Amino acid sequence: MSFQEKNLVEFNAELASKAAVPGGGGASALVGAVGTALGGMVASLTIGKKKFIPVEEELKALQAKCLGIQSDLLALIDKDAEGFAPLAAAYSLPADTEEQKAHKAAVLEEEGVKACDVPLKIMEKCCEAIDAIAVFAEKGSRLAVSDAGVGALFCKAALEGASLNVFINTKSLKDRSAAAALDRRANDMLKEYGGKAEQIYQAVAASLKVEE
Repeated sequence: MSFQEKNLVEFNAELASKAAVPGGGGASALVGAVGTALGGMVASLTIGKKKFIPVEEELKALQAKCLGIQSDLLALIDKDAEGFAPLAAAYSLPADTEEQKAHKAAVLEEEGVKACDVPLKIMEKCCEAIDAIAVFAEKGSRLAVSDAGVGALFCKAALEGASLNVFINTKSLKDRSAAAALDRRANDMLKEYGGKAEQIYQAVAASLKVEE
């Protein structure tokens, strides 16, 4: 059974265990999927209401996109676990001779770069979700605007969580040029979309707070 097919109790039990996977990457993918679903919820509660007919087609298109993002993020839970396995195995390679040491170092380097792929994909999907949630927060039903705010926060948390899984791998790379390029990709997304998600949250919070 894949991780995405487990129920919530089972998944949380695995997450809390000493098993190497699922870990922060898979958890980030799940949180991102939940945040994206909350954006879709806003669309569901808006579409079909006469007041929102002018934006209905736009919201329908974004709702469909969010369903795809959710599916991708859930699939990335298992892909993150699969991506970590070769790196974990590389740490167990023998290093008794100089030849073995060189081989182990080369494999660790190669698998360390590959291990960044899934976390970066999780980040990219969260960015796409944040773009959609920004529209839901602005144009969706005011009765569900709090869900857009929560969705933005969840996707921001998932974005930041996945970035840590990039940085822990790039930190150990010997090729600092390759590490810097991967870090730059992650940092660019954090800067742009972390800020955008925070703006969505702040706007939603400001619209809900009662002045004292």
